[in-house]
Amino acid sequence: MTTAKRDTYTPESLLTVAVRVFNERGYDGTSMEHLSRAAGISKSSIYHHVSGKEELLRRAVSRAIDALFAVLDEPGACEGRAIERVEYVTRRTVEVLMAELPHVTLLLRVRGNTKTERWAMERRREFDQRVAELLTSAAADGDLRADVDIRLATRLLFGMVNSLVEWYRPHSGGGDEEEQLAETVVRLAFDGLRTVPGDAHRG
Repeated sequence: MTTAKRDTYTPESLLTVAVRVFNERGYDGTSMEHLSRAAGISKSSIYHHVSGKEELLRRAVSRAIDALFAVLDEPGACEGRAIERVEYVTRRTVEVLMAELPHVTLLLRVRGNTKTERWAMERRREFDQRVAELLTSAAADGDLRADVDIRLATRLLFGMVNSLVEWYRPHSGGGDEEEQLAETVVRLAFDGLRTVPGDAHRG
């Protein structure tokens, strides 16, 4: 019975369970026993797939990180004016967050207590820096309001996007709903950040 279950339990399905438990209990508060009970398989069966819970964490946050960095290599993030590129990256970041919600949630909750967590936090900072550089370039191009502090704008933008993990829950609306949410985030952020027509002629 146990052998048959082990044969049908895949690394992917195990990872899904681990991410759910990590998000529910916190990584530090999760033991291999918790994972074993949640998965319905023995700890030895889990070790058949991974070396331990930190490997599961690494796989989980890597999935989120890889998806986010892949956005930066898409044509929309590399071509055109900086303002258009940063809007594109923001929109796609929201879409990645919704598509990989459990994994991104876990990524945003790591606290740096292990080597894997510190690596994940460093990669997050690297991604944030890449987006911040786009905002800085957009400001240099004159496409962002001169009276807005770029560092503050960057923090507020990330704060709005990252807060989605706390309340967004997928519904049956599917792609249309997700597309609308991503577009709303971009419009709310950049309608306030973009240069208002006529600003240059005031005062």
